[in-house]
Amino acid sequence: MHATDPDSPLRLRDHWHWLAGGAVLAGMLWVLGPMLMPFVVGAILAYVGDPIVDWLERRGFSRTWGVVLVFATITLAIALLILMIAPMIYAQALSLIQAAPEALRWIQDVGLPKLGINVPDNLRLDANYVRRWASEHWQDATGAAGVVAQSGLAVLATIANIALIPVVAFYLLRDWDRMVEACDHFTPPRWRALTRRLASECDEVLGSFIRGQGLVMISMALYYAITLTIAGVKLSLVVGLIAGTLTFVPYLGFAVGFAAAMIAVLVQDPSFWPVTWVVIIFVVAQMLEGNVLVPWLVGDKIGLHPVTVIFAVMAGGQLMGFTGVLIALPVAAILAVLFRELDRRWRQSEFYRWGAPPAQATEAQPPPVADEPGPGA
Repeated sequence: MHATDPDSPLRLRDHWHWLAGGAVLAGMLWVLGPMLMPFVVGAILAYVGDPIVDWLERRGFSRTWGVVLVFATITLAIALLILMIAPMIYAQALSLIQAAPEALRWIQDVGLPKLGINVPDNLRLDANYVRRWASEHWQDATGAAGVVAQSGLAVLATIANIALIPVVAFYLLRDWDRMVEACDHFTPPRWRALTRRLASECDEVLGSFIRGQGLVMISMALYYAITLTIAGVKLSLVVGLIAGTLTFVPYLGFAVGFAAAMIAVLVQDPSFWPVTWVVIIFVVAQMLEGNVLVPWLVGDKIGLHPVTVIFAVMAGGQLMGFTGVLIALPVAAILAVLFRELDRRWRQSEFYRWGAPPAQATEAQPPPVADEPGPGA
């Protein structure tokens, strides 16, 4: 039987070079993980912006001018947002720096003693201790200078990566439809119907999650900033931005924001009512996020347990650093779709249903899903 016959079996020795090429590509992505951050963020922004550009195309805009209009709108919105909140963030950050010595003194003299922890006098973290430590370890200045130089280079690399994000996002968004079409043509014809169905499910899940979770993060950041400002917390905007940004990991934004707000309010005014208001604000925030915002904006389409989300973020960070954290939840959502398909096929298999009574086998079997061939299949 000829090798190109569609009914001929696939033999590994005839196609090993494709598997080797895939393994080499995966290895390259693994090695290049630390530098993929701008490309990953750019791809996420292109994915989110593609429906808007498609809508503009249907109204007569060219693809390129649609992308330019979307980027101009986003740039203008970000610039206005920065002009509005940058002075407040600067003032609160300056206040945080000025309050740091007092905060350290309160932690050492009041907070830790109330917990039964006494700090030795030779370990006190105040300005005098820092100056004394620097004078005693001045001979290590050369090594410290090297560390500072390396940190400066890392900061410059981070700035360069951030500047690269809009460039990557622009070109990916402009050519997004062509890249999707190329991926479809690259898929073997015998797998296209299944691949299109799974890709459609992944797109539905990812779209709901990314757009919904983004709205949740913005909503929670606004809630924390406004309510903490009303409660009189001086660092309300900084705490709100941090807590809102971290809400994509279950309970992390709540925990970090609550700890930061409590430290800020205890240093500022450790009386009963300021502390009580902060506690009430964060309790209401947790109920608002879990019972209103997430069900309304995200829903349960992603199908991931909170523990799974935490594990995915930690695993992504361990494997690929910050890039891994960025792609952890989208990859987990795609894997959830694939596992649901695997579960459906497993329960339809003869091995699963072998030996079971007919009624139980029929009950356990999920309804079949038709893989309709699309155009060009």
